[in-house]
Amino acid sequence: MIKRTLYFGNPAYLSMKDRQLVVQKEVTSPGETLSRTRTDISTIPIEDIGVVMLDNPQITLTHPLLNALLANNTAVITCNERHMPSGMLLPLEGNTLQAERYSNQINASVPLKKQLWQQIIQAKIANQAAVLQEKGVDIEPMRYFQRNVRSGDPDNYEGRAAAYYWKNLFDGVVEGEFTRGRFEDDPNNLLNYGYAVLRAVIARSLVGSGLLPTLGIHHRNKYNAFCLADDIMEPYRPYVDRLVLSILNDFDDVSTLTTELKARLLVIPALDVVIDGKSSPLMVASQRTTASLNDCFEGASRKVLHPVIL
Repeated sequence: MIKRTLYFGNPAYLSMKDRQLVVQKEVTSPGETLSRTRTDISTIPIEDIGVVMLDNPQITLTHPLLNALLANNTAVITCNERHMPSGMLLPLEGNTLQAERYSNQINASVPLKKQLWQQIIQAKIANQAAVLQEKGVDIEPMRYFQRNVRSGDPDNYEGRAAAYYWKNLFDGVVEGEFTRGRFEDDPNNLLNYGYAVLRAVIARSLVGSGLLPTLGIHHRNKYNAFCLADDIMEPYRPYVDRLVLSILNDFDDVSTLTTELKARLLVIPALDVVIDGKSSPLMVASQRTTASLNDCFEGASRKVLHPVIL
């Protein structure tokens, strides 16, 4: 069953009762600053929740609720004053064989990691090519890049493909030449938000498979707590890009992340994804990807299952 993604953008008091997340609206009486009343809004079974996004400084969570969410392997995301995801909370214990799987992951050989990175980049470029093809862009350069990726990608075909991809993806949709970057102009704000949601989904799946999101295959930034999540999400990024492209076709102004725009991006965990010849929601597909990655670390397989945009 696909887990639900919950977004809270208004003041609220979140608690737990009978294994249900209880949402209460925080109401301040006119002219009062300290006195608040709470009005029950709804309840949601905790077992149905996969991601919770907190986007208001006046949201309160009880400790029992937080523990219950973590026990359910729910990713809890907090947003900063710019309403961009800034932090993520995941359980320390996500799998009964966690110690053994950590050991396999830590002891993975360099050749295996290079082969896994080769597969990741090939899958990423293939999906980027599929998105460009939907736009009518010539994808022969992308096919060339994909075919020539070697173990560890020493020739940086990922970077070459990215340059061609971003040059053409938003051509004719945004004014001027698009530059991809965290702090660049829109629609980078949409991409940043979407990737943050995707990152949470992948990190959640890694924890559920008993893997350590911090210890990456290729990403090694010592300040990054989610290096492996950043590795594994690469072939999934084009799904976010395609969603952002559809948003740009529907909205004239995306300079501000409105509630409506966020709602469009929060469907990412439920996007239809084809993996191993079968269609499933992205959140379910990511669990198959991370489970197959664990098989590789254990030596039971040499191939990770990646999503395919047809």
